[in-house]
Amino acid sequence: MELWVWLNFTLLFLAGGLTPGPAVILVTTASIRYGFWASMAPAVGICAANLVWITLASSGVAVVAKNFPEAFLAFKLLGIAFIVWLAWRTAFGAPVDLLRKEPPPRGKLFAHGVGLQLANPNALVYFGGLLPTYFNPDHDMIPQVVISMATVTVCEMFGLVVYATGADALARRFQSPAFATGFFRIAALAMVISAAFAVYLTWSTTGR
Repeated sequence: MELWVWLNFTLLFLAGGLTPGPAVILVTTASIRYGFWASMAPAVGICAANLVWITLASSGVAVVAKNFPEAFLAFKLLGIAFIVWLAWRTAFGAPVDLLRKEPPPRGKLFAHGVGLQLANPNALVYFGGLLPTYFNPDHDMIPQVVISMATVTVCEMFGLVVYATGADALARRFQSPAFATGFFRIAALAMVISAAFAVYLTWSTTGR
């Protein structure tokens, strides 16, 4: 992977890691409820799921997207519809229990992070639609995949640590219903915008 390609790739996934979405909401909520260190368990689970996505993207998803563009477009549209529904539930659903409590087993939190990210339609858009455009099929794929895994993991963890740190520091503020409602509504709006932008990027880069 050439340096300028890697820099562009890094900026894309760094921005993605800093944009509120299902993964950020999960880690933020865990940090408020259980504290910073407990919230790192689902964060690591999310990063582990990303490695699965990267493996799939490098081995087959791009081929499916190229050969079955209509099906891939349908997946993208379903993905953004799911994000819109999730954002609506985040903004206007029942209040989330944000009282500080003892965390459940770390393994359970880790598994929750893995499951959420594997089912996250934003991940399909980023890893299935955008990531393959950064691979050069004329070069050895293994170093490109390894570099991608390391870069995505660092970018993802950086964003999740930033949100977990802020949530832990503001845990008391989240006991205010008005503050919590405002935060989650802003996060919901950012989720919709980021999902729409990700779909737009895959449309413009792939021509579908």
